[in-house]
Formats: sequence, C-alpha cells, structure tokens
Amino acid sequence: MRQKAQREVEEEAEINMTPMLDIVFIMLIFFIVTAVFVKEAGKEITRPDALTATSVKRVSMLIAITDNNEIWINKSETKLRDVRAVVEKLKKENPQGAVVIQADKDSQSGIVVDIMDQLNAIGVPSVHIAAEEDN
Repeated sequence: MRQKAQREVEEEAEINMTPMLDIVFIMLIFFIVTAVFVKEAGKEITRPDALTATSVKRVSMLIAITDNNEIWINKSETKLRDVRAVVEKLKKENPQGAVVIQADKDSQSGIVVDIMDQLNAIGVPSVHIAAEEDN
C-alpha cells in the first residue's frame, strides 16, 4: 500500500511540457508571419543632411544611387532603363508600400529625377528621398 502511494506522488510531480512547447511554437510562427522584412538597396550611401528629415513607415523598396551614379535595387546593380521593370515587379508584392530613393550626396540630381519620373509613370503611390537628420 505504501509503494502505491509513493508512485502516485512521483507521477504527480512530473510536469507535462507539451502545452508549453505548443504555445512557444505558435508564438514563433506568429512573429515570423507578422515580421516586416525590409528590402535593402545593396550599397552604403552617404545621405545629404536635411533639417526637415522625417521617418517613413511601410517602406517596401529602397533604390540606392551611389556617388558614381550606379543604381542599386535589392542588392543588385540595375541600369536606368531597367528601373521601371524591376519596380513594377516589386510593386506587385506590395502595392501600397512607399519607395525611398537613397541618393548619395555626390550623385547627379538628373538621375534622381529620371527615376522619379519612371516611378510616377507606373503609379507608385509614395516616393521619398532619404536624408540624414541635421542636428
């Protein structure tokens, strides 16, 4: 009789970890699904300073223009004539996302204007130019 009571006490002392693991995996899936994945342009840019710089939410695409006037989208160099096709493809993934142009302060403004024209032609809802906040 005493052994039976001792076994029952030992069985009650075990903790079932299955429900806790289920919750952890559900939380992991939730965080993966709700995470915002930012696409990077692929090049480090020295942005110009601006007194009125503000942050932009829901950025779906970054276009970088280097000091050598190279255009980078999604970590690959893109020619000016191909920007429209690449942006149209990426716009299908996130039609409401904003596009941010990261133009190096030593790049030519004409390239920025040409890219903005192409973005407006395909109906990108929001185009911004990246700048460093001037303190």
